[in-house]
Amino acid sequence: MDSLLFALGAVSPIICMVAIGYVLKKIGWMSIEFAKKTHKLVFHVFLPAMLFLNVYKIEQLGSVDPTYIFYVVVMLLLVFLLGLPLVLLVARRPQYRGALMQAVFRSNYALIGIPLAASLFGEEGVMIATLLSAVSVPALNVLAVIALTVFRTDGGRVNVKSILLGIIKNPLIVSVLVGLGTLGVRALLVQAGISFRLSDITPLYQVLTYLSNLVTPLALLALGAQFEFSAVAALRREIVFGTLMRTVVVPLIGIGVAFLFFRERFGGAHFAAFIAMFATPVSISSVPMAQEMKADATLAGQLVVWTTLVSALTVFLVSFLLRLAGVF
Repeated sequence: MDSLLFALGAVSPIICMVAIGYVLKKIGWMSIEFAKKTHKLVFHVFLPAMLFLNVYKIEQLGSVDPTYIFYVVVMLLLVFLLGLPLVLLVARRPQYRGALMQAVFRSNYALIGIPLAASLFGEEGVMIATLLSAVSVPALNVLAVIALTVFRTDGGRVNVKSILLGIIKNPLIVSVLVGLGTLGVRALLVQAGISFRLSDITPLYQVLTYLSNLVTPLALLALGAQFEFSAVAALRREIVFGTLMRTVVVPLIGIGVAFLFFRERFGGAHFAAFIAMFATPVSISSVPMAQEMKADATLAGQLVVWTTLVSALTVFLVSFLLRLAGVF
C-alpha cells in the first residue's frame, strides 16, 4: 500500500493539472492560442530561470558521478538507431517518418521530466536531473534535426552552421551553462575567502524564484489546453506505433537495462532521472520543428497528445515497481 500511495503521489498532481487545463479550454477560459503563448513564455523565460536556479543550488559539483550521464547518452543513441529501421517499416508515407522518429527518442524532459524527478526523489532528484539536462537537452535537439533531415521530403538541405547556432542559442542550454559558470565563479570566491552568494541580492534572487515557481503549473495547464482528441483515422497505425515505442519500449530499454545490470551503481535519484528521460511523453516542441522541416505536423501533434495520456500510466507503473523493488 505504501508503494501504491508513493506512485500515486508522484503522478497524480501532473495528471490533475493537465486535466484542469483541458477543462479550462472546454469552458472557454483558456484558448489554444493563449496556451501556445504560455508555452513560449515557459520555454524562453520561466524554464530557463528554473534550470539556472537548480544548477546554482548544487553545493558540490565535483561530488557528482557523471557515469549516469554517459549511460543516458549511450541508451539514447541506441534507441535512436533502433528506431530508424522500424520507422521505415511502419510509416506508410515519407512525410510521416520524421514526426514518428521524434516520438521514438524525444522526451518532454525539460517541461515534465525535471518536475517529475523532483516529485519522485526531492532535491537530490532535481539536482541529478538538472545536471543531466546540460547534456540531454542539446542531444535531443541535435538528434531531432538529424531525424527530420534524413526523412525530409522536400529535397531541402539543412545548413550545419544554422543548426549549431540554433543549439547554442537554445535558452535551456544557455541557462544551464550560465548556471554552471556561476557555480565556477562562486567556487573561486570561496577560495578567495569571500562568502558572497547570489541569494544575497534579495530582489534578484526572489524574482528568479518567482519565475521558477511558475514553470510547472503553467506548462501543465497549457499542455492540457492543447489536447485534441480527434485523432485522424488515417494516422492510427503511426499513432499506435509511436505511442507504444515512447511509453512502453523505450522505458523498458532505458530503465530496464539500468535496473537489471547497474542497480548497484545507480541510486534512487538516478532512477528518477531515468524515468524523466525515458518514460515521459513526446516533447511539445516536436510539433513546430516538424512543421518547420516539412514533416507531418498533424501526426506530431497527435503523438504529443496520446503519449502524454499513456505515459501517465507508464510513469505510475514504473514508479510503483521501483518503489516495490526498494529503489525509491
